[in-house]
Amino acid sequence: MAIPSKNIIKLQSTGSTNSYLAGRAIDLPHATVVSTYNQTAGRGQRGNSWESEPNKNLSFSVLLRPKNIIARQQFYLSEAVSIAIVNTLKRHIPNQKVSIKWPNDIYVNDMKICGILIENTLSGYNISQSIVGVGLNINQQKFISDAPNPISLTHFTKITHSLDDILEKVTDEIVSTFDHYDSTQQFDTLHKEYCSKLWHKDGFYPYATPDGNRFDAQIADVAPDGIITLRDTNNVYRSFAFKEVAAII
Repeated sequence: MAIPSKNIIKLQSTGSTNSYLAGRAIDLPHATVVSTYNQTAGRGQRGNSWESEPNKNLSFSVLLRPKNIIARQQFYLSEAVSIAIVNTLKRHIPNQKVSIKWPNDIYVNDMKICGILIENTLSGYNISQSIVGVGLNINQQKFISDAPNPISLTHFTKITHSLDDILEKVTDEIVSTFDHYDSTQQFDTLHKEYCSKLWHKDGFYPYATPDGNRFDAQIADVAPDGIITLRDTNNVYRSFAFKEVAAII
């Protein structure tokens, strides 16, 4: 893939790169990146906060303007971004299992190294803009929040990484992967690659619904709209949207 042209805005500190970018997106081009090494109010999925020690990790947002991915296909954005981050990390830790925990957390083995928050602005059937927020743990040694399983890249490599270097590489990968699939519309290929990289895609594992119902199941399918179908130990197939079921860590 060609190296994309990006507009990178680096902030000394900000509450949320997604919020900063959202407030200025109307005047900014496709592939604009806003990055800070000190995000003070990072947001995760389900309204959670994101722990990030200053000057140790990557906190950034990317502005994408789809041309061919329409509103009902917006999960393809999540798939492309997740795949790009997995592929970037695999180059640094080729001997580790890097995977996507549905819908778009990035795991190394059974530990969370990256969270993604995508906020789409819809205009009728189209997506006028997508703001992709990424928190990627790079050099942090200790985590003090009650998050169950955080990990960083340095735990595996035993070295301190250049944040600028990884920022350049991972944002190149995100933009080029997105641009490729948005232009070629090879969405079946994109979806198959996403499914092949899923965490716990083989075998039975514990899940829970918000009402406290727990059950063991295996991933039967993920539909192109992001709906996951699980097959439980009684051979019953159950489909869930995001937030309707969670894997038990």
